Amino acid sequence: QVQLVESGGGSVQPGGSLRLSCAASGRIISIGDMGWYRQAPGKQRELVARITMGGGTNYADSVKGRFTISRDNAKNTVYLEMNSLKPEDTAVYYCNAAIMQYTGSRTLSYWGQGTQVTVSS
Repeated sequence: QVQLVESGGGSVQPGGSLRLSCAASGRIISIGDMGWYRQAPGKQRELVARITMGGGTNYADSVKGRFTISRDNAKNTVYLEMNSLKPEDTAVYYCNAAIMQYTGSRTLSYWGQGTQVTVSS
């Protein structure tokens, strides 16, 4: 079955950087849009960044200029480079991907398991 596995989370000081990775595996035909979401304590899950199959990107205003989303289609992987991290960036980060799979020959939305990012001094 198709699954997304995230890595790269951790704890950093304000102003630090982290790079999150999310790799898709399984019987994949193609991957459409991919994105990163986050959920902070007591808050709703929100879109952080998204990237289309062709490389077009969108960012939440709160992270624009600090975060960069990218993808490596050969590796079925999406990345989120996070710079100038702030305490308010603390959240569980989830990747999401629209995946066309052999089973059922259909496109489904998949979620990663989530990875914790903590920014504090």
